[in-house]
Amino acid sequence: MLPVIIAGAGPTGLALAHALAGYGVPSVVLDGAEAPPATRPARTCVLAGDTLGWTDLPGVAREAAPWTGWRTTHRGRTLAEEEFPPDGTPRHLPQHVLETALRAAVAERELVRIVPDHRVTDYEQRGSDVVVHTVRRAPEGLRAQARTLRGSHLVGCDGARSTVRKLMNVPFPGRTGVERYAVAALRAELPWPGEAGLHQGLSSGEVTVRPLSGGRWRLDWPLPADGTLVTPETILDRVHGTLAAWHDGEIPPYELLDSGVHLCHQRLARRWRDGRVFLAGDAAHLLGALGTQQVAEGLRDAANLAWKLAVACHDGYAESLLDSYEAERRTLVAARLRAVDQALPLVRGGGLTARLTGRGRNRLTLLSDAHVGQGALGGPPVLAASPIACEPLRTLPSATPPGAHAADVPVIALDGTRTRLRERLGGPLLLVLTAPGAGVWDAKHWLRAGLMPDLAAAARSLPLPAELLVAENYPGTGPHTLLLVRPDGHLAAAVPAGDHESLTMCARTLRGTTAPEVSASSGGPENGHSPRHT
Repeated sequence: MLPVIIAGAGPTGLALAHALAGYGVPSVVLDGAEAPPATRPARTCVLAGDTLGWTDLPGVAREAAPWTGWRTTHRGRTLAEEEFPPDGTPRHLPQHVLETALRAAVAERELVRIVPDHRVTDYEQRGSDVVVHTVRRAPEGLRAQARTLRGSHLVGCDGARSTVRKLMNVPFPGRTGVERYAVAALRAELPWPGEAGLHQGLSSGEVTVRPLSGGRWRLDWPLPADGTLVTPETILDRVHGTLAAWHDGEIPPYELLDSGVHLCHQRLARRWRDGRVFLAGDAAHLLGALGTQQVAEGLRDAANLAWKLAVACHDGYAESLLDSYEAERRTLVAARLRAVDQALPLVRGGGLTARLTGRGRNRLTLLSDAHVGQGALGGPPVLAASPIACEPLRTLPSATPPGAHAADVPVIALDGTRTRLRERLGGPLLLVLTAPGAGVWDAKHWLRAGLMPDLAAAARSLPLPAELLVAENYPGTGPHTLLLVRPDGHLAAAVPAGDHESLTMCARTLRGTTAPEVSASSGGPENGHSPRHT
């Protein structure tokens, strides 16, 4: 099997390589970075909901601080509080911790090869493969080394200045510097241990505070849009003013660990696919204003694309399935960017008066939404208009709408293994049968009873690899409901367990087999894609 060539070894590229290895697909990661990720405590990311699985990587959990809740205050008065459930709390960590853990994880994968100091210079598509030309940095006075790699696909995860995107001739429209923040990471005792929050009406201005592990915190102050120079002394003044406001005018002991200025951009690539070449992460989109999470969106790109590339690499024709990557992910990111564009004039429009939008969201609520995972700014991604959305003959109710991320319920595998649904993602299509009381029986008994034999046989006949799991219950469903969960965790459908026709229809839709089956080597890209080279 030809490897997938990944340009860029940031969080998105490494996560994609790690996920592909889990599907048995080899990859080559071109690491063009001049140095390992810098240790910057003030450069952080928040993982929540569908991205929490990445906190299971060795070395991440102890550095990923869980938030106990969120607090919004104005002039010292609490206006809103939200408590997070222990099993779904956002986790906040320095970005270099995640990157280091991902590098260590892919280093243990035999199917992943990292090629250091190489960057893409060109590519050619030749029907059933892609040839990627690279160059390696050379010491001063020596000639740079050129290299050619052959792969099944090329994925540009090479950042905001993506060479792959430029070679694809894809525009990257948007706005630069839509928000600026002064940022500081410090170690101190603050009044709300474990709580993140938004605080307004302080002498130092508005500040967002988010806990890190080990008694550390990240503080963000929005800056004027006039581009005024921000010096270390300016940031120190804000730190002192904020700490004094929280401690009756006194500045408590603290340790300043890192500081800087964070610029937020709004950009979205016009296309994310050119035949066998794809974009993901910073190469495809930039966001971050009002607390939206760029790293998390890149991880979602990787999860969405990995299983679709795996189907193409293992089984051949998957054009409509590969098309769905751009249709699903670009649509969701575009909606997030539109929500920021609509909210910015309302929340930064002057004064501290709460303004109401047409949907009744007030100013402080909008400023909190992305952090607490609510609304268009931060709500869980739902694939509302996917080209591979299932339309079964019979649909059963569920608390999770089709296209949303499935709830992380306890499940039992056919061998009796008890685990969480989240831990089974990243593999085959999951068929989760709700069977109240199944947990009290030994698996060897209920595997031969009731619906199980027929359902197991139906699972083996599907056009996608599938794994049958049992859950004693699932929110909003009744007994003998069969939940189809995609490898990236999105719920495809909830159907009656005995409705094999709906099950097969959904699996065929997910596989993209509504089009005629052809071999992957039978020709070039389909569906109107125009490759750069042929």
